[in-house]
Amino acid sequence: MDEARLALERLIPVSPEELFELWVDPAQLCQWWAPSGYECSVDALETRPGGRWRTSMSRSGSKAIAISGIYRVVERPRRLAFTWAWEQDDGSRGHETEVSVTFEPVTGGTRLVLVQQPFENQQARDRHTFGWSTSLDRLEQFHAGN
Repeated sequence: MDEARLALERLIPVSPEELFELWVDPAQLCQWWAPSGYECSVDALETRPGGRWRTSMSRSGSKAIAISGIYRVVERPRRLAFTWAWEQDDGSRGHETEVSVTFEPVTGGTRLVLVQQPFENQQARDRHTFGWSTSLDRLEQFHAGN
């Protein structure tokens, strides 16, 4: 794996339309959009090209951390692409990457492919690999419970 690029793939037993909604409906997004042990809140979710998004994650007893970006591509129900940057204590945005998520109909559900790049270094990529992996685990658990 290239240290500047993260790529994850999952087969989710749901239609692309239903899976896409889990990414763009604030109430559903907050059910899974954070690593295990964190809670999510949506501050903005303007799911249209050029639209702004911002979420915050918090863990019991710790300060909330925010992530924000701009939607570049919204092709319902096939693809989302958006910029991603952690907000710093002073309100500035850190290193920006782009996340691309595709939703491909396959036998048994939807093949979800997530790519995020470019990372500054392997450590940053590995932290995001862990975060996205546990978030996608939560997405699958949330879907299974509905």
